[in-house]
Amino acid sequence: MNLDGRGIPGVSVVTEEFADAVEVQSKALGFEPGIVYVPHPIQNRTADELARIADEAIAPALKLLQAQ
Repeated sequence: MNLDGRGIPGVSVVTEEFADAVEVQSKALGFEPGIVYVPHPIQNRTADELARIADEAIAPALKLLQAQ
């Protein structure tokens, strides 16, 4: 789905490891997505670690969703 194209705001949550790839892809597409970067890796995190990461990401994500 193309939510942005339909006027529906969105935010991508991406691990810091992929920041360069996001920048290159965004430039290639001519699009500046709302992105919140979180620590890498994710897959080996405990439930408590994931909860902390989510808690730290929610405010920046909401701010991006509310941006004009």
